[in-house]
Amino acid sequence: MYFDDLPFWGFFGKVYNVGKADPSDCKYYLYKHPVFQIFYNKDRVIEINVRMDTRAVVDVTGDEPVDVDFMYTVKWKEIDVPFEKRLDKYKSSSSLRQIQWFSTLNSCVTLLLLTAFLATILMRILKNDFIKYAHDEESADQEEETGWKSIHGDVFRYPKHKSLFAAALGCGTQLFTITIFIFILAVVGVFYPYNRGALLTALVVIYALTSGIAGYAAASFYCQLEGTNWVGNLLLTGSLLCGPLFVTFCFLNTVAVAYKVTAALPFGTIVVIFLIWALVSSPFLVLGGIAGKDSKAEFQAPCRTTKCRRDIPPLPWYRKTLPQIAMAGLLPFSAIYIEIYYLFASVWGHRIYTTYVILFIVFIILLIITAFITVALTYFQLAAEDHGWWWRSFLCGGSTGLFMYAYCFYYYSAQSDMSGFMQTSFFFGYMACICYGFFLMLGAIGFRASLFFVRHIYRSIKCE
Repeated sequence: MYFDDLPFWGFFGKVYNVGKADPSDCKYYLYKHPVFQIFYNKDRVIEINVRMDTRAVVDVTGDEPVDVDFMYTVKWKEIDVPFEKRLDKYKSSSSLRQIQWFSTLNSCVTLLLLTAFLATILMRILKNDFIKYAHDEESADQEEETGWKSIHGDVFRYPKHKSLFAAALGCGTQLFTITIFIFILAVVGVFYPYNRGALLTALVVIYALTSGIAGYAAASFYCQLEGTNWVGNLLLTGSLLCGPLFVTFCFLNTVAVAYKVTAALPFGTIVVIFLIWALVSSPFLVLGGIAGKDSKAEFQAPCRTTKCRRDIPPLPWYRKTLPQIAMAGLLPFSAIYIEIYYLFASVWGHRIYTTYVILFIVFIILLIITAFITVALTYFQLAAEDHGWWWRSFLCGGSTGLFMYAYCFYYYSAQSDMSGFMQTSFFFGYMACICYGFFLMLGAIGFRASLFFVRHIYRSIKCE
């Protein structure tokens, strides 16, 4: 429950097991007399607790309806604790903070080891490649090119479904911008734990105001790929994220209405959200798309693309798309899964999350590891003379979102007490939307890093 925006918890019943393993032998009792104790300082509430009168119970073991007369008692007590310190009891304990800092340190060590490994290996391999290709250019004999240089005429060939690709890139760029804004607001103290709804309100408003970023990024990149139907690309960009969110929300809100729970949004709130989308988000998306179309930026490709597509040689199974996606998402997820547990316990449990600085550090680590892993896998893909790296780099970067959703099944079955159709549908429905957003954002990060890397290595050699 909440009182004056302060959360508090209490048991509303008890279970007596008569010593047998059969759950049907248990006795269930409902408390009908909660006692609230409120501590205040002048005209401000500082703290609230609740306990139950164990003598006032009613047996609800049977399936037949029971009439219950509820009552409550409120006790007020004045204390001298200042209003500014009423949050202290909700802050994480020192041991919990130590665990979070140790997990963050573990992620930093993972990042340093990964960075050192990739920098050493890739720099050494690339140095040998540059020396080899330079030697081949100086030698008189015309040997057939091998490795990633041999596909210089296909490496910048535009990907299939380029409108969808540009739309995904635009949505990922917008989500990255939203995440940065949310972290800035969290660090300055806007999202204090007992300010309910502030995060959701900020998400809706910032999403509407940053829609122009998605339109600009998608339309600009789509025109760089020589796309002509920029209006269709804008429609795809606007529906790529909002479409799944809208369908999921309609289903879950219908479930909430059917179960008559307060999780159902009222009609007025739905109308307000629709007006924000129609009057703010959509115009900004169109304006950003027009600006991106008129930017007339050209795709910077160091090598000319040949007219005939080069065949990709047969690859071993571990170089195919699915194994690469699995490898790309495992390491970034392993660096953040401890912090994900605390987030889940805060969103879907009774914990209060206040360590936003740690969360921001973990987010930066996630971005760096995702970029490095995607770059490494892109290089090994090009070294195998596989030039289809555009979609592969996006999928590898976003694969951490798939691991996050897979973790949801473990958390639901092993860590949570949720059950029933409504709780199950709410958990997996909204987590699917969140993980889908992470997939788009990290996919855009992975592709941007890979594009920078590919341009750099092909700019360093002579391609005829």
